[in-house]
Amino acid sequence: MDPSSGAKINTKDQLRVMPHNTEAEQSLLGAIMLNNDCFETVSEYLLPIHFFVPINGKIFEAISRLVSQGQVADPITLKAYFEKSDELKNLDGGNYLVQLVSSVVSIVSADDYAKVIYENYLRRQLIILGETVAHNAENFQMDEKAADLIEKAEARLYELSLADQRGGFISFSTASVSALKSVESAYKSDSNITGITSGLIDLDNTLGGLNKSDLIILAGRPSMGKTALATDIAFNAAESFLKGKDGGGKVAFFSLEMSAEQLITRLLAQECKIASERIRRGEIKEEDYVLIQQKTKELSEIPLFIDETGALSVSMLRARARKLKRQYGVDLIIIDYLQLLHGSSDKRNDNRVQEISEITRSLKALAKELDVPIIALSQLSRAVEARDDKRPQLADLRESGSIEQDADIVMFVYREEYYESRREPTIGTEKHAEWLARMGKVHNLAEVIIAKQRHGPIGTVRLFFDGRYTKFDNLVDSRKVSEDESD
Repeated sequence: MDPSSGAKINTKDQLRVMPHNTEAEQSLLGAIMLNNDCFETVSEYLLPIHFFVPINGKIFEAISRLVSQGQVADPITLKAYFEKSDELKNLDGGNYLVQLVSSVVSIVSADDYAKVIYENYLRRQLIILGETVAHNAENFQMDEKAADLIEKAEARLYELSLADQRGGFISFSTASVSALKSVESAYKSDSNITGITSGLIDLDNTLGGLNKSDLIILAGRPSMGKTALATDIAFNAAESFLKGKDGGGKVAFFSLEMSAEQLITRLLAQECKIASERIRRGEIKEEDYVLIQQKTKELSEIPLFIDETGALSVSMLRARARKLKRQYGVDLIIIDYLQLLHGSSDKRNDNRVQEISEITRSLKALAKELDVPIIALSQLSRAVEARDDKRPQLADLRESGSIEQDADIVMFVYREEYYESRREPTIGTEKHAEWLARMGKVHNLAEVIIAKQRHGPIGTVRLFFDGRYTKFDNLVDSRKVSEDESD
């Protein structure tokens, strides 16, 4: 008996038979009814929806219910189960269940049958996706752009590409081997870091590098240099990868505020030691131009991918990040900045706190899904400016609750020189002399305040900051103030 239905679908030109294998479905169900242990193996990835023949999917669902209740699932118990519904007539009064068992060749092949069923399910989904894309493209909607259709198609395609990566529990022995490899990697590494390098020694030593699946928030008030620091980290990681150094990685930089040209100009200014405004205005000498040409050629080789699209939705960002991961294997993602993203809802800003919560949760899930660190820049509230001590605190994060909660690491960029330079008293007075002394102590000095770190200490890392080229670097006489605290 073959109770299959819906094996053919209408198209414009002909009836198309969707990919399926009725024999594999029947053989799997028969094998499970003969030996319920087979169910435990295939249930890790196989669901009722994966069956093509509707009644076969219902039988699999019934088996799942009985097994989960500690009962035996065989033709007798399943017949009793279906007597409570209208499905018994589709089973020929239970004869179909008996035929499934009698037709079994080998229960050893149950997993192979399940794989065939799942493979055909994926193929059907690809056909449906293709037809859906074609249908949506043909039926134009005024409020839906072609880019939105592409985004949805890419997201669904990526879901299907990951669908065969089975999840489930990991034994302690398996997990411990993976953990030991990380320890071994750090032990043998000259830099003693386990993640992607920031290129800043003290920061790497405190964080252990930028580690996989971490969501890292880098926040600061305007003019503190958070974009400059993020750009430096991106360049350092990509350059290290190009040179084959420990901790190097391919980097995706989502620049929602600055154009790719502006970012590259900033990098050229840093590497050539020429002020970026001079480059923009063309106020350079011939030897400067030759140097810029040389550095441009060198920079073109580094694996740094820049997306300059403004006002991205978090779903669009996810789709593009997945594509970059699939195509180029990116190891680090940087987003500049968090508040310029918007959620998936069409009704934006109705509740900005909830929208930010959705965005941070999505970014954390993306970091875990792609197994890469994500650095998201964030603004701080103006409350900082009202305090005498303007060093940022966790409470200063804009729409802070979810950001602090979802982040694995929260770092603040702070430069006392910025504030002190605006307090200059009258020249020639005693106060001016005192001010000069204070300026001398904070000149070219920046702090990265690690306010939260799930896996290590919090504290402050001091860096060198060159305002002429907006570049962060290692501080030669670096001293680190740390607290033996962790989240």
